[in-house]
Amino acid sequence: MKQVLLDTSFILACVKQKIDFIQQLEEEGIKIIISEQVFVEIEGLTNSKPEAKTALQILQKSHVESIHLKSKTTDKGIINFAKQNPKIIVATLDREIKKSVQNPKLIIRGKKKLEVV
Repeated sequence: MKQVLLDTSFILACVKQKIDFIQQLEEEGIKIIISEQVFVEIEGLTNSKPEAKTALQILQKSHVESIHLKSKTTDKGIINFAKQNPKIIVATLDREIKKSVQNPKLIIRGKKKLEVV
């Protein structure tokens, strides 16, 4: 089964663009993984970004696997996890993460469709 690791930037962009990323990924048979650090980041943004509150509600209702990244920063944790799991798909808008990992990436295509590249 394919797995995707979602980053905060990707989740918030999907919510802002009204993309039902959970449904699209589940329909493709892709298991969703989100780090505990991403949950904390989104919780911290709920007062300043309206899409963060919506994202948190969506994630709490969904069947996503939560993991703990053994790193001080979320980005470094995602990079390390991706390097240890080369088949995992990484979903991020963060340039540093994209450049640092060779894994397949999940992108937003045409403002509504998700695609693995």
